[in-house]
Amino acid sequence: MAISKAKKSEIIAKVKDVISEATSITFVGFTKLTVMDSSKMRGELSQVGVKYYVAKKTLIRHALTESGYQGEIPDLPGEVAIAWTSDEVTAPARSIYEFGKKIKNTLTLLGGVFENAYVDAQQITSIAMIPPTPVLRGMFVNVLNSPIQGLVIALDKIREQKEA
Repeated sequence: MAISKAKKSEIIAKVKDVISEATSITFVGFTKLTVMDSSKMRGELSQVGVKYYVAKKTLIRHALTESGYQGEIPDLPGEVAIAWTSDEVTAPARSIYEFGKKIKNTLTLLGGVFENAYVDAQQITSIAMIPPTPVLRGMFVNVLNSPIQGLVIALDKIREQKEA
């Protein structure tokens, strides 16, 4: 169905707004996604601060050409949506990836924008597998705690030997 010029410029303006506010953008390919699944996904995405917008890929490309990002826009086959956030940079890719695992063969990561450069599908999938910031902090604290914990255990064993 054809879209009027006014509607096209409105969509391009919306995508440009997304580009200006986003810390990272994920391009999402979707097929056979039911309205119920789409609504559920949008709800889950909004809980983690990720926004989701469906637009024609030609209009998305048009808005992206003026963005100033480094590299080349990744290939965007099929139906395309964009997911973005202005908070945690890995959240859009991770959230779409996790939801795509729940409903098989509906969502694919096509690429995105990370640190002001275009990334392809393989790179955005790698980014999607990075744990959230609180989990990374917990892992870091555990790494810091491990040698201290080992020292305490060793000192406790020495104490036990001296008492015996």
